[in-house]
Amino acid sequence: MSGLRTLSISLALALSCATALAARAADSPRPAYAWTTTEAFDVSRVPAYAGRHDAVYARIDADLEAHVAHLQRWVRQRSISAQDDGIDAMAAMVADDLRALGFDEVRQVETPGHPGVLGYYDAGAARTLVVYMMYDVQPVEDNWRIDDPFAGSLVENEHGTVLMARGATNQKGPQRAFLNALDAMIKTTGTLPVNLYVVAEGEEELGSPNVGRIFEPWLDRLRQADGAFFPMNIQRPDGSASLNLGVKGIVYFELESKGGAWGGPARSEVHGSVKSLVDSPTLRLVQAIASMTTPDGNTITIPGYYAPVTPPTVEQQRLVNALAAGADDAALQRSLGVSRWIDGLTGREAIVRDLFEPTLNVDGLWSGYTGAGMKTILPHVATAKMDSRLPPGLEPEDAYRMIRAHLDAKGFDDVVIRPLSGYPAASTSVDTPLVQAMLGVLNKYGAPARVSPWLGGSAPFYQFTRTLGLPFVFGGLGYGTGAHGPDEFMLIHPARGVKAAGLADIEKSYVDILHALSEVR
Repeated sequence: MSGLRTLSISLALALSCATALAARAADSPRPAYAWTTTEAFDVSRVPAYAGRHDAVYARIDADLEAHVAHLQRWVRQRSISAQDDGIDAMAAMVADDLRALGFDEVRQVETPGHPGVLGYYDAGAARTLVVYMMYDVQPVEDNWRIDDPFAGSLVENEHGTVLMARGATNQKGPQRAFLNALDAMIKTTGTLPVNLYVVAEGEEELGSPNVGRIFEPWLDRLRQADGAFFPMNIQRPDGSASLNLGVKGIVYFELESKGGAWGGPARSEVHGSVKSLVDSPTLRLVQAIASMTTPDGNTITIPGYYAPVTPPTVEQQRLVNALAAGADDAALQRSLGVSRWIDGLTGREAIVRDLFEPTLNVDGLWSGYTGAGMKTILPHVATAKMDSRLPPGLEPEDAYRMIRAHLDAKGFDDVVIRPLSGYPAASTSVDTPLVQAMLGVLNKYGAPARVSPWLGGSAPFYQFTRTLGLPFVFGGLGYGTGAHGPDEFMLIHPARGVKAAGLADIEKSYVDILHALSEVR
């Protein structure tokens, strides 16, 4: 009887805890996604690409020194979009290189911002691929280990010989490597296995505000393609790869509170002592921002903000299950310099939170005096830069509408929202021929991929999946790191024990990717 009584008490406690958790979940705006499968996507079941193109491979090996020089030539040309530094010269270099490769049509496209480049190579092939490129880079810092980040230096580090330069891996290196592969194919066989469009922009680092303008002259033609591809280094030093099948969308905006009819100084800052009688725009902005989340800052309280997100499909659940099986939260936390995830999440729960929930983040906040010493003022204006990452289903216009409605309902109708950027998410099915061709090539080179439905980050890839209606994949062999930061590099010749591909195998993999796509039936 005592055992039965203990069991009854345990069941009662479990039921009580479950009821409490359910009640708490019901009170939370966070979605609770039903998981309907335990099956995990198995990348090893995708047949490795079996084709061989030995004459082209030999040409790559023979021309490798010249191919390295092409990468150096690209990174030596400054193209800092934020500073309009070298942009026109880099756009011209891209256009000239396409002409040199034998592209039938090449044109620069003027936009309200930086110019774009369009190119078309007619191989008379059955399949056509759109290749996206970005020729701009981020500004450089002073704390590089080399004197000139635009010198195209070859440096030895623990990974081997690397090209250390701004743009080395993001994204001039892999893009020029792709063009090197085209050069080897054309010189060896006289043509390519697929027709190619190139769409290159110089404003990716600015949020791609005008990339749609670049599409316009050839919009109908581009829509007839079979897929779109973005060359990128996606390997780790151990040889494994991370293949993301899409990106989150984003809204990026400024919030501003200024003194005016509601209160606060309207013309300029005033003496801090009058806070006893005068409203503070700075504190008002802080309160407005705080109203949009729970007190810990981790759950968005804007009504309806989570609701439009598309729940995980069975295919996406299979991908997440595979990611969770190999998840190493501690290693990722160490790489970011953090000690834990929000709410102590791990494994699949952390992955689902990252991929299937929107974020609300303060990127910068400033007001009043921030110099040395003391200056007691009550500022008349306060500004914050914020971003929100949007999973599929949550559209930018709806996000802006809900944020505005929330602020108005909370009495912050005077707080200004200044939209700076916004675009929706993009994703492609793992079962599309383009993705399967990519996975088959990665398997050929012994680079098993962790496949994710999309990145937690954002890029304007909706222009390919939505505007053009094409499957889109970004990836390729190769290892690089330091994007946007100091000591950016791309691996050229791996050291002993490093399993990531060097430049020769990167280029050979691009050859195989194009052939694999051409052979899909």
